[in-house]
Amino acid sequence: MDNHVQNKPPIYWRLAPLVRPYLPHLAAIFLLGAVAAPIGLLLVFPLKIVVDNVIGSLPLPRVLDALLPKTLLGSKAAYLILAVGMLLFLNLLMNLQSFVWWMLQAYTGERLVLDFRAKLFWHAQKMDLAFHDRRGTNDIAYRIQHDAAAIQYVFIQGMVPLVTSCLSFIALFYVTIRMDWKLAVVALALSPLLLLLARASSYRARDGWEGIKKLDSGAMLVLYETLASIRVVKAFGRESFENQRFHLRSRERMTEQIKVVSQQALFHLSITTTIAVGSAGALWIGVRHVQSGKLTLGDLLLTMAYMSQLYDPLRTISSKLPELQGWMVSVNRSLAILDEVPELPDPRHPVLIARVEGHLSFRNVGFSYTNSRTALDRVSFEIPAGARVGVIGPSGSGKSSLINLIARFYDPDCGQILLDGRDLRDYRLTDLRRQLAIVLQDTIVFSATVAENIAYGDPSAGREEVIEAARRARAHDFITALPQGYDTKIGDGECRLSGGERQRLGIARASLKNAPVMIMDEPTSAVDVDTEDEIMTAMRRLAEGRTTLVIAHRLRTLRECDLFLALHQGSLMTITSNFDEAVQAFSRADCIQSLM
Repeated sequence: MDNHVQNKPPIYWRLAPLVRPYLPHLAAIFLLGAVAAPIGLLLVFPLKIVVDNVIGSLPLPRVLDALLPKTLLGSKAAYLILAVGMLLFLNLLMNLQSFVWWMLQAYTGERLVLDFRAKLFWHAQKMDLAFHDRRGTNDIAYRIQHDAAAIQYVFIQGMVPLVTSCLSFIALFYVTIRMDWKLAVVALALSPLLLLLARASSYRARDGWEGIKKLDSGAMLVLYETLASIRVVKAFGRESFENQRFHLRSRERMTEQIKVVSQQALFHLSITTTIAVGSAGALWIGVRHVQSGKLTLGDLLLTMAYMSQLYDPLRTISSKLPELQGWMVSVNRSLAILDEVPELPDPRHPVLIARVEGHLSFRNVGFSYTNSRTALDRVSFEIPAGARVGVIGPSGSGKSSLINLIARFYDPDCGQILLDGRDLRDYRLTDLRRQLAIVLQDTIVFSATVAENIAYGDPSAGREEVIEAARRARAHDFITALPQGYDTKIGDGECRLSGGERQRLGIARASLKNAPVMIMDEPTSAVDVDTEDEIMTAMRRLAEGRTTLVIAHRLRTLRECDLFLALHQGSLMTITSNFDEAVQAFSRADCIQSLM
């Protein structure tokens, strides 16, 4: 079930805490954008001087007349130098403004994206496994890496241009109405029509972008699944099938994208046509005013230049509104991650623990995954502190669910799980998981050095402690044989390790953590007998003085356990300290499984 917050506040309000540290930057961007308007007004002024005062014989405007020395008044050469100097100075000022503006926009935008992604990533890590099962790794990654980037477009390419365009329009409209109010009325008359067109287009754009984003995620899922499972794809010769699947998803996305682009193109066509009609009307009125002597030729050129600039803010406002919808869709998709509430909250008054003894109790525990059959059915047992416990049963019997509940990746539907006599839900999750070390069936290695992978169990450990943990896991010899020893980089695209080497690396990682409760999930299932003996020797060392649960299909690896749990279809068939009884129970469960 989705945990989306209902009646969510407006998006800008929800993003306010993230944007607040950068309000000075945004204010500076606004001011720099506002400065562009008066500079733009002055940029066309040298042209008026050339037409009216250099080519023509009209006197200089009063402002410039007062600035020039009296000896230069009436000199057309001086007027030309003045016009050229003004043009160069204003262009230099405009270029400087643009440079600082773009650099500040780039810095602010990238910092917003960085902070937003970090917040989303941190929240996703805190979410329980049910959230990750429901959303899927690919969808979460897409929202963090791709959708989150839209935050800079919403503020930097969206809100900033909209506000600065409004300011520019007001300034240009004021100047135009002072020069010729009829021309200003023509421009103002078109504004409502442009905004109505933008509003209609923005609604269609929002619906289209929501569809595109869903199709994007679908195509990325196929891409991720295929590349992550490339060995299986090649082994079954399914390259063509996967290519067709990806092509189909991508084609659906392309079709939707073309539909949205077509709508945007029609919208821009209507905008440019409307503006062209307005410009033609303004030109008609302007020429008639020149002919009647109300305007000079220079004033007409200046007014038409202002009219052109006056339409630029309207064009920006009209085009940004539909674009903003696409960015809003992406930001909302990212915010949906933050809307999720963890289903495994910490208690209000947690029990503080430093190190537990390791006494585990299951009391009438029932559990099932979402929309799945029962994984554990009223299971009860006691595990003394320091005991080695072998957990056996056929596939689907509930062994992994047992581990998931002990690690509190999920909470049971009913019953209690106690650690040292206290319910797991009484502990903080971080404190609880500090008591556990887990060695999985397929040890995950990160794209880092061997030493860093081992130190994942305890980041504060020194090099000597890392080496000692590797020795206990019988991994030191193969590590020193690597090209750079403990500094060899492993993971995707780096030095590859065998299954047995990865398992011993996982045991070294768990050993370094030195947790009082150890869980080993099929640690020898994918290795040969000789490697299994190496791993079992390392496991025996690691299990000393700890409560240890070992899940295994190879029963010989469990012979030295103190206690045995036999599971079948989520039920506890038997709990015994006798290995032969455990083997008989496992054989019965396996036989039942094979008959079903």
